[in-house]
Amino acid sequence: MALITLRRNLCHLSDFRIHGTLAGLKTQRVNCVHKTVKEHLCPWFWSLQLEPVRVRFHHAHSKKFHSENGNDLHPVGEPVFSQAHAWDRSEHSVKNVDEQIFYRRLNSFTSSEQVLHYISTLQTLPDTMAAGALHRICEMEKKDDDQRLPKEILENSAFQALCNQFAQDPSNLSNTGLVTALQALTLYVGPQSRLLLSLLAECQHRLAMGSLDIHSLCILGECLIKLQGPGCSTLDLIIYQLQGENLEEFTPEDIVTLYRILQACPEKVDQHQTFLHKINNFSLSVVPNLSPKLLSQMLTALVVLDQTQALTLVIKLGKYVVRHIPHFTNEELKEVLEAFIYFGYNDRFFTEALEQHVASLCLTLDPEVVSKVMEYCSRKLIFSKPILNAVAETFVCQSEKFSPNQTAELIEPFGKLNYLPPNASALFRKLENILLTRFNYFPPKTLLKLLHSCSLIECHPVNFMAKIFSPYFLQQLQGEESYLDRLSLAQLTQLFLTAILECPFYKGPKLLPKYQVKSFLTPCSSLETPMDFQLYKSVMIGLIDLLGARLYFASKVLTPYCYTIDVEIKLDEDGFVLPFTADEDIHKRVALCIDGPKRFCLNSKHLLGKEATKQRHLYLLGYQVVQIPYYEIEMLKSRLELVEYLQRKLFSQNSGGHW
Repeated sequence: MALITLRRNLCHLSDFRIHGTLAGLKTQRVNCVHKTVKEHLCPWFWSLQLEPVRVRFHHAHSKKFHSENGNDLHPVGEPVFSQAHAWDRSEHSVKNVDEQIFYRRLNSFTSSEQVLHYISTLQTLPDTMAAGALHRICEMEKKDDDQRLPKEILENSAFQALCNQFAQDPSNLSNTGLVTALQALTLYVGPQSRLLLSLLAECQHRLAMGSLDIHSLCILGECLIKLQGPGCSTLDLIIYQLQGENLEEFTPEDIVTLYRILQACPEKVDQHQTFLHKINNFSLSVVPNLSPKLLSQMLTALVVLDQTQALTLVIKLGKYVVRHIPHFTNEELKEVLEAFIYFGYNDRFFTEALEQHVASLCLTLDPEVVSKVMEYCSRKLIFSKPILNAVAETFVCQSEKFSPNQTAELIEPFGKLNYLPPNASALFRKLENILLTRFNYFPPKTLLKLLHSCSLIECHPVNFMAKIFSPYFLQQLQGEESYLDRLSLAQLTQLFLTAILECPFYKGPKLLPKYQVKSFLTPCSSLETPMDFQLYKSVMIGLIDLLGARLYFASKVLTPYCYTIDVEIKLDEDGFVLPFTADEDIHKRVALCIDGPKRFCLNSKHLLGKEATKQRHLYLLGYQVVQIPYYEIEMLKSRLELVEYLQRKLFSQNSGGHW
């Protein structure tokens, strides 16, 4: 490991004084380095009269610094630095700069100037620490659209000395110092920089010799992906060497880096699946040591690599995610939610932690995260009043922050989960104002889904029905396709039925018959939940016992109004049950809604919006609607109790029915 000495007012950068075994590497080598850095790191880098600095190298054995618990970050793996030991001294001795104190201080700095000032006070700096300082500077200065470091950083004498240490003789650098310096330079320096190419060449030489340790292989792999893309042949060699290593020797940071490397080439997932299976199984042991950032990165990699067979790992990650929810950044929380949506994961403790987090910080959360939280609740049918209320309040206060798509993602779950928040009037008044001013900014299908969701909770979009039933909008909705998709047609049909049944004052255009579906119960695009077959069998047995024969009720009856009734019973004027084949003397029709668990929100007795709308519409169409929920059937202990239960439901004193 090389040591760098930073002493002021002794000599110029061009006057290198080299001691020990490097005495033969004098002026000629240094002048070459000066030229390289001058030409490719910064055009004005060497045009200034620099503050005197002397750089001195010493040999030492390479040393790896890693976190033991997975939460304290080591100097080169993560772009944040270790905070392992409390530091109570500020000792700048050449040979006694404590590594832990150094990285603790680096992590505490908030600007590059502070880092540069700190390292300028040190007499000697090992190459690993110098690389860590360089990485920290580049990380803090990194801008999304800026590929150059600020001029004042490039002209800083301490920064120049850091760069010169790595440019002088890369072969004398430790593995850790070499790959960390390369990693830092990939943040800013172009791929054609001679300094970067020099470090990369040395890395490739050591790779070919098999002298890179596990951590260095991982860092080099990520650098190559950024510089040359996931298709570079050298990356295959790195993965091959990593496959030959004992996973027990990987730190938690290395495991996650390995996932990120494999994530960069998902097209090769079949080729690496055996290796991935080993990593997935081993990762179960490192999950407790992962930081919030590493947890989100591992989940994201599992999604990209489509590791649906690693559900045991996903479940364990989910348990530890609960502990870290308050510590996730907006981006990390979004990635966690995306992964849970992808894998279909849900957990009561995660929901509770998410409720507390959203309720306390919703006004400060990024709109994209708020939308993702709502998507998660919608996909998993999680009926959470704290989340829904907090999001409704956020939208009322900060609606201008949400894009049209985010607005739709935020509002749709209210309809799907059949919930009106306490501030519903303010919420939908705000939504109406947005639609009036930005109607044309909403993609047609997004707009249709949004308005349909509003109708499910009886917030009928009357002011916009004329627009969505117009030929112009229907043409936009169809786009370049030869026909409209089945789900859009079903939503249009149900909106039109809503206008007829619940908005009699609507006098606008009607939906043309060619855009109307015959049934809302269709595969993949259904506005009804199919009947639970096992629950239906139980109810059917009780009905036969009650009515005397299977002849007196019909199953899965498609009405002229597109809804499918689970069980229909016909009554005459005196309330007697008629055979289901009867077409005359029908005075009343009874619609039994046999509601299984899938017609309710998750782990609740709260009916979904589409099922509540169906029952509401059937009632408005003249049916006597009788709900048979699964949780009531499950309470019955005998066949006799079932018959008595059905008798009470169907033939109560108010119903006037007989059998």
